[in-house]
Amino acid sequence: MSAGPLMPKATAIWLVDNTSLTFEQIGDFCKLHPLEVKGIADGEVAAGIKGLDPVTGGQLAREEIEKGQKNPDYRLKLQESRVRLPEVKRSRGPRYTPVSRRHDRPNAILWLLRNHPELKDAQIMRLVGTTKNTIQQIRERTHWNMASLSPMDPVTLGLASQIDLDLEVSKAAKDRPPSMDEGGQTLLPAEVTTAEPESPFGGNPFGEIKPPRREEEKIDVGSVFSKLGGASKRGHDEDDDDF
Repeated sequence: MSAGPLMPKATAIWLVDNTSLTFEQIGDFCKLHPLEVKGIADGEVAAGIKGLDPVTGGQLAREEIEKGQKNPDYRLKLQESRVRLPEVKRSRGPRYTPVSRRHDRPNAILWLLRNHPELKDAQIMRLVGTTKNTIQQIRERTHWNMASLSPMDPVTLGLASQIDLDLEVSKAAKDRPPSMDEGGQTLLPAEVTTAEPESPFGGNPFGEIKPPRREEEKIDVGSVFSKLGGASKRGHDEDDDDF
């Protein structure tokens, strides 16, 4: 379905008054019912509306009107504008918050500051529709109602959707530097933590040379007493020599 003129009834009034086009042709061009165009011609519809010239407005060429007047079956074509206006990109401003929920915004800001400190002020402003001054006051605990505030999830309060919150948190996480906990470090095994540090000279750190362990020898009772007996005999001989 093709588009119609900007002001269809005002254009239909001008075409009825200034051309010999049929009601069907005017209705097809202005996207109106032929009976409505007939009511315009009879003064029963659109009374008090001033006619709009589509030719001077650049919506209809004079040649199209002439073709339509010569051939009742001809359908008028809307003239395309030669001027291409650039598309206006609307900047996304702070989210609109209903009046009944505006008193909950400080509680939502306090919740975001405590649970997601990585969020920037601009992200909090987009989520709950607040101002940077209010965020700063709550962060510095200078808000006039700070004693009565309690942190509440903005999704639960209906101030933001879960999708928008997750999106802003993921954006903030990308800009956040990695912390020590996120480096994948684990505890060292006990063998490493309890091992003695190696000396640069080798061996133990004090430079002592530990003798190699030998297998425990079996104790011979007879040899022990024979050694003791020999030691006591030598002791007696030495005493005799003194005299």
